[in-house]
Amino acid sequence: MLAKIFSASLNSLDASLVEVEIDLTHGLYSFNIVGLPDKAVEESRERVNAAIKNSGLTAPRKQNQRLIVNLAPADIKKTGSYYDLPIAIGYLLASEQIRFNPKNKFFVGEMALDGMIRPVSGILATTQLAHLLGFEEIYLPKENVNEATLIDGIKIFGVTSLVELIKHLEGTQILEIASATPILEKSPSSYSVNFNQIKGQESAKRALEIAAAGGHNLLMIGPPGAGKTLLAKAFPSILPPLSKEEIIEVTKIYSATGLLTNTQPLMGIRPFRAPHHTASVVAMVGGGSWPKPGEVSLAHRGVLFLDELPEFPRSVLESLRQPLENGVITVSRAQGMVSFPAKIMMIGAMNPCPCGNYNDPVKECTCTTQTINNYQKKISGPLLDRIDLSLEVPPVKYENLIDDASAESSEEIRERIWRARLIQQERFKNESILINSEMDLEEIKRHCHLNNNSSELLAKAVNKFGLSARSYHRVLKVSRTIADLNEKLNIEMGHVAEALQYRLQEI
Repeated sequence: MLAKIFSASLNSLDASLVEVEIDLTHGLYSFNIVGLPDKAVEESRERVNAAIKNSGLTAPRKQNQRLIVNLAPADIKKTGSYYDLPIAIGYLLASEQIRFNPKNKFFVGEMALDGMIRPVSGILATTQLAHLLGFEEIYLPKENVNEATLIDGIKIFGVTSLVELIKHLEGTQILEIASATPILEKSPSSYSVNFNQIKGQESAKRALEIAAAGGHNLLMIGPPGAGKTLLAKAFPSILPPLSKEEIIEVTKIYSATGLLTNTQPLMGIRPFRAPHHTASVVAMVGGGSWPKPGEVSLAHRGVLFLDELPEFPRSVLESLRQPLENGVITVSRAQGMVSFPAKIMMIGAMNPCPCGNYNDPVKECTCTTQTINNYQKKISGPLLDRIDLSLEVPPVKYENLIDDASAESSEEIRERIWRARLIQQERFKNESILINSEMDLEEIKRHCHLNNNSSELLAKAVNKFGLSARSYHRVLKVSRTIADLNEKLNIEMGHVAEALQYRLQEI
């Protein structure tokens, strides 16, 4: 008898439909899986045999019959343990040990030898696919339910064992439809560092506020101990919460890479990634024989913090050009080409020289001119051109350290940023972008109008300092963000002046 069960194949971040066809014929026992399976899929034979036997049913090896499992389409490589559950259900249906209508039902899950259902990665993409294809029900491991419920419009059933699923399918013990998981927003006070804990550095705090409001890239330059890392750690506390669409985007990435846990079933906060400077190009941008997302994509809709920026290999830094410009990163391999989302805010931190004391009014720099030049040249011009705000972070004075005056808190700063984001949300409601940093040339032309004084100031800066066309457009984006923070409809001369101040900082 022939049975057909629907499942999915995870290809990078997206899922594709797989039809699990099971055919039984009389003859000596054999159990073959075809359709380009990898080793993990081929091992499903042993897991399925043991799980069915230990669930009190007749396993395939106990009957004299030839069992062929075809995973269609046959030209897509099948990987992982996704197919244990659909193969088991398909076999039981084909051998007439259970009876139900598989139409409009979707199955995915790994099986333990005792018949329990284990979680798998990439469930969000799978549930999204099932919904788009019009399936009414999806059956998946209980541990994966929370992320699956982010998708509306499909009945989601969390399953703990094969026996439990069979009882439901035959109508003897109905499972409850999973309800949506509440998304808990993390308040600024729950972060490890609050802006009111940072003494001094008001100019740096202002630059971080602008970066957070418009999603801009930022570079901090200063001596060791000035507070660059502390400022970066406090940065997530002023970021606005993720929207439902952004939560789905970010959770989909973390689900596909297997980084979700029972304690963190979905990504409800903006990611903050801080890779060590020994990270390789593959670790940063993604890759491997079967490409997986790297740190850049894991920071999607969040922050990528690169401390000690010049210490990163040149190849790693140059690999950031494409995602910083386009918000996407493309990885090409012999098996094909994959694109990963990478809409990030990059924050870099660096010393002005190897010893860190260059231009320090008190400490003497021990570096030679050649050493300083070589150190600073590790950051290429094209990469610097993609950074919207650069600023100097000076050493903190003793008076500031002992000052008991209360600084502005993350909650207060976040409120201003949220109002600026609402302005941008209204501005781009009919467009495919969310924040000012994502504007292309046409959108800049529509939303970044300058009056005569502002235009004249910017023209002088471009001619005097030789700003590139990219720098010109990035100044306009930052100016637009500053105007939004001030809740101004038009970009004024002061907004452009402040944007230029951060653009013309030299390293």
